[in-house]
Amino acid sequence: MSEPKIKWEKVVLKIGGESLAGKSGYGISTTQVNVIAREIKKVRKLGIQMGVMVGGGNIFRGEVASKHGVDRATADYMGMLATIINALALQDTLERMGVVTRVQTAIEMQEIAEPYIRRRALRHLEKGRVIIFAGGTGNPYFTTDTAAALRALEIGAQAILKATKVDGVYSSDPLKNSSAKKFDRIKYGEFLRRRLEIMDATAVSLCMDNHLPIVVFSLQKKGNIKRIVLGERAGTIITD
Repeated sequence: MSEPKIKWEKVVLKIGGESLAGKSGYGISTTQVNVIAREIKKVRKLGIQMGVMVGGGNIFRGEVASKHGVDRATADYMGMLATIINALALQDTLERMGVVTRVQTAIEMQEIAEPYIRRRALRHLEKGRVIIFAGGTGNPYFTTDTAAALRALEIGAQAILKATKVDGVYSSDPLKNSSAKKFDRIKYGEFLRRRLEIMDATAVSLCMDNHLPIVVFSLQKKGNIKRIVLGERAGTIITD
């Protein structure tokens, strides 16, 4: 049997914190983390170099807290700490499945994770380890979408895979508007002009300036990550 043809050999997978929570939307669901870990393992078996950027919205969302009186910078740092909790949960699950991982954080806490160092990250990828990026960019006012774009560019990834609850980019929220139109492909500029909210505009602008494709897809359909790296159609691609 011939080897599958791989489209992207190095990617960054962006997972929102809500994806780790399951149906409740809060906390960490071990069942859901297991599902995600199995999907990552399938892709790793293909020899794909993979970084994973995790969000923290299932535990704490800084932007929401700031609207209730918490200082914005403080709230964002609290959200960054939430991403580290999620990263450790995913790491534990992956390693129990035999997938060697490293957690690298933008906020130093050497007792539990490595500090993010670009050259070290590249070496881990070369050795076949999955890197879980946590702590966002390490700076307030930036989302984990933007952090994913930044890390992807730093490590020379060929695409960002943005996992969501819906199966691509729509003209409006399909969970609220049944007549929303789905795009199979959309240009960066049109995405920004329409002010579509499925991904942070700063992240999309950064990808546009550096010609880095983004694939927005549903994490709920098994095998989607593998399909995407093999070049099969899944979700929506944002590109130029």
